[in-house]
Amino acid sequence: MRALLKNDGFKIGVFAANCSSGTAVTRIPGRWDGSWESNLALARMADAAGIDFLLPIARWRGYGGETDFQGATLETITWACGLLAATERLTVFGTVHAPMVHPIFAAKQLATTDHVGAGRMGLNIVCGWNQDEFDMFGMRQLPHDDRYAHGQEWWDVVSRLWSAEAPFSYDGTYIKVRDAIGRPKPHGGTRPVVMNAGSSAAGRAFAIRNCDVLFTSLIDHQRAARDLAAVKAMDRAEMGRDLQFFTSTHVVCRPTRSEAEAYHRWYAVENADEPAVDRLMTLQGLHAQSFPADVFSSFRTRFAGGHGSYPIVGTPDDVAAEFVQIARDGFSGATFAMVNYLETMPYFIAEVLPRLERLGIRKAMLR
Repeated sequence: MRALLKNDGFKIGVFAANCSSGTAVTRIPGRWDGSWESNLALARMADAAGIDFLLPIARWRGYGGETDFQGATLETITWACGLLAATERLTVFGTVHAPMVHPIFAAKQLATTDHVGAGRMGLNIVCGWNQDEFDMFGMRQLPHDDRYAHGQEWWDVVSRLWSAEAPFSYDGTYIKVRDAIGRPKPHGGTRPVVMNAGSSAAGRAFAIRNCDVLFTSLIDHQRAARDLAAVKAMDRAEMGRDLQFFTSTHVVCRPTRSEAEAYHRWYAVENADEPAVDRLMTLQGLHAQSFPADVFSSFRTRFAGGHGSYPIVGTPDDVAAEFVQIARDGFSGATFAMVNYLETMPYFIAEVLPRLERLGIRKAMLR
């Protein structure tokens, strides 16, 4: 079993470090630069501290505004390959837009990267959402639910390339291959951890059929516990196993709650890159189904603070308590983002991770 899937505690991961500004749609100086040098230093810090995984965003163009939010983004598979070569324990995901990458090429690229990391590669499958980016490729997206039908064919071919010992052909509605074979197989003969971030009915059905982890939004704890229980019941009924659930957060952790709240207000309200927030929310509303319509319009500060993720703002005790509650909601793991990871993650490592160990949701790392 791949390390990230072992039932040995709540998993913590870093989100979107491959992007300029990370997830903070802010104009403040000193925000995350997303450079390779910064990512390499961050990965080594996370690896040494026992952080479980890194999850990137696949982005092809920015959101405009004064900062061109996420306009400079490192491509995720080559990024993962470099970081896996420089670390020892971390799982590093690549995020792949399935309609933009042929499955034969993807299977070979991902298997190669998995060998570089000795079995620590993860795959986050995206079936498409942002038409602006598809326009760059001269592509028109399929209707929403049909994207997952295409994604199913894409995954059928990739997974068969990873398992078949003899050449095979595939004659799908969207994908056709002839006498295809893929070698080497992924490291150790087991597939990488597979994730999908579907929140719609079609997206969740895709994850239940194919994935190890469903990455889904946390609106509030009551709604999360109810929704996860329903999806888990579907998963057990259809697949006879337990799908894991991860969610995303953005964290501001300071010695006092007033300090944390003041900093959050400074970067996410007073210095939000408003045109970029507008563009991000417009595209999410047009093309994605990540957030329920009844709460979407009230989430402006969430989008400025962390791309719509769940805000955790407070002292180390506050932050640890929120992660404990997220685990109680039924999540097996969560990502976190910060305005500048290298500046603030050492405090998180020193103060929050030990609290999570003492609170019983994570085991102490063996050094």
